Amino acid sequence: MAAVATVLLPSAMHRSSPSSLTRSLAFSIGDDGFRLRSPFNSRRVRDSSSGTSRDKLFPLASTSTPCRTIHSGFKQSFPWRELSARFVATEAVANDAVGVPSLPQEEMPPRVYTWPYKKNPRVCILGGGFGGLYTALRLESLAWPDDKKPQVLLVDQAERFVFKPMLYEILSGEVDSWEIAPRFVDLLSNTAVQFVQDRVKVLQPCDHLGINGSAKSDSAGTVLLQSGLLIEYDWLVLALGSEAKLDVVPGSAEYALPFSTLEDALKVDCKLRELERRNFSKGSPISVCIVGCGYAGVELAATVAERLQDRGVVRAINVENMICPTAPPGNREAALKVLTSRKVELLLGYFVRSIQKTSDSDSEKYILELQPAEKGMQSQSLETDLVLWTVGSKPLLPELEPRERPLELPLNARGQAETDETLRVKGHPRIFALGDSSSLRDLKGKVLPPTAQVAFQQADFTGWNLWAAINDRPLLPFRFQNLGEMMTLGQSDAAVTPSFIDELTLEGPIGHTARKIAYLIRLPTDEHRVKVGLSWLTRSAIQSIASVQDTLTKIVSGS
Repeated sequence: MAAVATVLLPSAMHRSSPSSLTRSLAFSIGDDGFRLRSPFNSRRVRDSSSGTSRDKLFPLASTSTPCRTIHSGFKQSFPWRELSARFVATEAVANDAVGVPSLPQEEMPPRVYTWPYKKNPRVCILGGGFGGLYTALRLESLAWPDDKKPQVLLVDQAERFVFKPMLYEILSGEVDSWEIAPRFVDLLSNTAVQFVQDRVKVLQPCDHLGINGSAKSDSAGTVLLQSGLLIEYDWLVLALGSEAKLDVVPGSAEYALPFSTLEDALKVDCKLRELERRNFSKGSPISVCIVGCGYAGVELAATVAERLQDRGVVRAINVENMICPTAPPGNREAALKVLTSRKVELLLGYFVRSIQKTSDSDSEKYILELQPAEKGMQSQSLETDLVLWTVGSKPLLPELEPRERPLELPLNARGQAETDETLRVKGHPRIFALGDSSSLRDLKGKVLPPTAQVAFQQADFTGWNLWAAINDRPLLPFRFQNLGEMMTLGQSDAAVTPSFIDELTLEGPIGHTARKIAYLIRLPTDEHRVKVGLSWLTRSAIQSIASVQDTLTKIVSGS
């Protein structure tokens, strides 16, 4: 029996038809395409036996024209793109049909991604942060046999790679956005790595059914993207990273700004500019509250306080009784010294209970209700112009299928994939996970921190282990080497504690220079390193010339 589908069109589109009628077209779908059966008028009629009303279709004409495309008359009268009409099949008889709901976008058949070569291994990397991008570049740099060189596809929802440790320099004006956020297509232009900008929607692995997937599949699984693109892969790398977790306390998601992406940094910079224009003429200080005193919170507090100087009041709130509890003592002491010199008010031992917007319609201010973490301290209420949130994050992982068996991909309590020491997901020999997407313990049994340094080193091992797995070589266990810790404390100020020299901390301009050189070396490609290095040298030269000119001007004027 041929299936019949109807498309109901609003009567407002037909000026000649009464307002009580709706035009409809019925299609018969068969092996030879579909046939336009007949156009109908749909009229609301009342069933005398049941007392209910329903739509009934009355034929206007009779045609049965086989067609592979949209009927010409229908296309001329109603442009397909303007209507965006969709239809689904039903087995209802045309005369009894009352209309069929349109097919939701998520149920549209996916488009299969076409890999350039059929025989070479297919490697799909999800996420273009330190873990994902650097894994792709590592694969590109290795020597491969011609028939085993993998085809690499990198998928990320953003257009640009973001060197997150230097986002603070956006606020201080030390870098331009292109320097720390180059486009993926530019970074990969001299490589064979393909890039797709899209969101990952559904992951359906099948490598746990066998090393080559199920008997009916020639791939180790599939990835469905938000656009409907379906990617079949032989090897998969999970490196989706994490995002700020804002829904922690009432009002935080609505009124607090995170600081973890380029968009976040630009938004905070824009908000600060707005506050500087608004409050500078009034003489009233700008109030900024920063929630969290880990590395991100302290670096942000130091940068914002230096930028606002006497025009602002910066408060940093932390539930613990110290700042940067996991930092080396030298970094913590250097940061505390800088925050004190810039009059940053530290509210330690408090957690934020709620954030509310003030009822004053003339000013956009917020109220933070603080609760002491321990007994003996009083609750506080703070009024502020801007709330910056640096506490908490959650890993980004796609929806898993089959949905009735989601635990086939082992996840910990935070939603991170559990891996073995070679960074392969447990039970999935064709899936690697690294960075914030993975959970791995060091030799002491301690979970590795979600830092750029960890992801950077894991990318090197993941690339090598993919090479080894594809070439039937033994895989290497990952061993994290702590190279030290660095933090920015504003323009020309930073704290650097290298791991290879005990109790050494580089502070001030020396630490700032060491940090910039280290990050310049870690930029993704040689081409980008050269561009950024020249840009920094040019900017430094211009600033030096301007400083000399200012000094000479003061000498000449006698001031």
